[in-house]
Amino acid sequence: MSKQQRQTYHEQDLPGLWHGFMVILKRDLTLAYRRRAEITNPLVFFVIVVTLFPLSIGPEVNLLARVAPGIIWVAALLASLLALDAIFQPDHQDGTLEQIILSPHPLSLMVLAKVIAHWLVSGVPLMLLAPVLALLLNLPEQAIGVALTVGLRKGGVLLSLLVLPLYIPVLIFGALAVDSAAGGLSPAANLYLLGAVLALSLSLAPLAAAAALRVSLE
Repeated sequence: MSKQQRQTYHEQDLPGLWHGFMVILKRDLTLAYRRRAEITNPLVFFVIVVTLFPLSIGPEVNLLARVAPGIIWVAALLASLLALDAIFQPDHQDGTLEQIILSPHPLSLMVLAKVIAHWLVSGVPLMLLAPVLALLLNLPEQAIGVALTVGLRKGGVLLSLLVLPLYIPVLIFGALAVDSAAGGLSPAANLYLLGAVLALSLSLAPLAAAAALRVSLE
């Protein structure tokens, strides 16, 4: 096949790839809407964990403001773990996952669509709740905007143990960014590092997940 023929083939194939991507994305969003109770569980956990801290350490305003970045980030990351199992487990149980793997579309692209749908369902609500809970912990207003990034990153006990070490850089850079903003310093450096982690994850995670799915179903 000549270079021109290959280019024409890929150009004709792009609409099909986009269609497959959107089908998976819309399907997962529709199913998530039908299972609204499962969506609210991580959010309720997030609210409970954050609101329990002022009750346990006392109403000291300065102390709450000092520990608020760590509390919000740890609670948000733990809450996101509760929803991880829902990305692939239902599809595996009803046989949809096998159909996705056998489809002509790249599995990594389908995985990326599922990850984006998962983030829209679980990450965005966490981002919206974070500023409200930050006010509860007396976090300065200039740091609350940085707290919005808690939803940038995507179960069972084994899944939690496997994923939790990957959360450590996000937790460190995120908490440092909020702490820097609260202290009147620029959080740009830590936010850039978070952006680099996000870009690396979006590039490599779908490929790794696709390979893992193929191995697990063999």
